[in-house]
Amino acid sequence: MKPSKSVPSSLLLVIAAAFGIAATPVLAADMSFFVTSVGGGKGADLDGLAGADAHCAELAKAAGAKRTEWRAYLSTTAPGGEAGVNARDRIGKGPWRNAKGVLIAKNVKDLHSDPGKINKANALTEKGEGIMGRGDAVNMHDILTGSDPSGMYSTAGGDTTCANWTSSETGSAIVGHHDRIGLKDTRHMKSWNSSHGSAGCSQDALKKTGGAGLFYCFASK
Repeated sequence: MKPSKSVPSSLLLVIAAAFGIAATPVLAADMSFFVTSVGGGKGADLDGLAGADAHCAELAKAAGAKRTEWRAYLSTTAPGGEAGVNARDRIGKGPWRNAKGVLIAKNVKDLHSDPGKINKANALTEKGEGIMGRGDAVNMHDILTGSDPSGMYSTAGGDTTCANWTSSETGSAIVGHHDRIGLKDTRHMKSWNSSHGSAGCSQDALKKTGGAGLFYCFASK
């Protein structure tokens, strides 16, 4: 008797589609980047950087990801506007791939090159699913970052991180557009990590400008 051969995952998806079966996307073994499929539930209050990192790790584990060290792409500012934590310094050295194995960037410099490496086609959730953007039924393209285009904490002044990701009441947060589309066709509106400030920090305030409290997660190791 000849040993049976395993059926390729791609063929399984085709068979499932033919019989109308909802197939779960097969995650790439080396997935190291995703956009959270859901936020923390409290708007931009993520329980700080530690809470955001934990949310990344929890979603990744639930999806079956192999990586265990995850960091949220979020910057913070220190009291008095002094140097805070830069998102780009939190996420490791790369390379990073999405849930389908598509290369997002080779390293930090590559990630922040122009044009940006992140767009609607490859900014997938930890489940390998796309996220709705401008022009879709519900616009959720505002992704929390609190960062400037270089991935560093903002020097624009005022609260740009919703009290360093601990407030859902006062302040604002800088967001990027994962679909790189904006109401106005400007450079900032095409930025994946630094498009504009949110209307506020609550879940409802984030929705007003096209967000859902989602953020980017990168495997740091």
